[in-house]
Amino acid sequence: MTVAAPGMTVPQGTVLFRPEDPCQGFVVVRSGAIKVSLTAENGREIVLYRVQPGEVCLQTFGCLVKGNAYSAEGMAETDLEIEVIPTGEFQRRVEQDAGFREQLFSAVAARFADLERLVEDVALSSIAERLARALLRLAGQKTVLHATQEGLATEIGSAREVVSRQLSLFARAGLIEASRGHIELRDRAGLEALAHPGV
Repeated sequence: MTVAAPGMTVPQGTVLFRPEDPCQGFVVVRSGAIKVSLTAENGREIVLYRVQPGEVCLQTFGCLVKGNAYSAEGMAETDLEIEVIPTGEFQRRVEQDAGFREQLFSAVAARFADLERLVEDVALSSIAERLARALLRLAGQKTVLHATQEGLATEIGSAREVVSRQLSLFARAGLIEASRGHIELRDRAGLEALAHPGV
């Protein structure tokens, strides 16, 4: 992990930790988002989760509890304001501060639920469903999102070529309009129907 200060601002794009890095403390996000991703031996990457204010990085939690090194990469997806609680202080709070412990374990349980949904998504959903969900999630309330085919492939754990083909199908169906680095959601209801079939 490349940061170990009690409180600091981290610019967008900074790698906070990489596989095999030791954990130097518990990161508390005050503002912004950390993207945690895993790269397979074949080079394919998938986003495991994002850490935003009030949420826990399972990678960091696991490293601190088990004494392991990181197995994934964490990057500042936006500019961040974070606090890093040193390992000894984290252990003390877990043991002695009931409020901190309750909040921590609740956040960990929520994060495990997120990972369960990710496994279900990858294992049981079609590319169209996964991509529709990713577009809606990344766009939020906006109608236009800034995303590359490579970035979307990482979001859903697929190949860029597969994402490119599916985006073309979405465009032909009038669901989106895509240009370099930009995607406009033209038919949000149609994407919602694809993202959540049977609902």
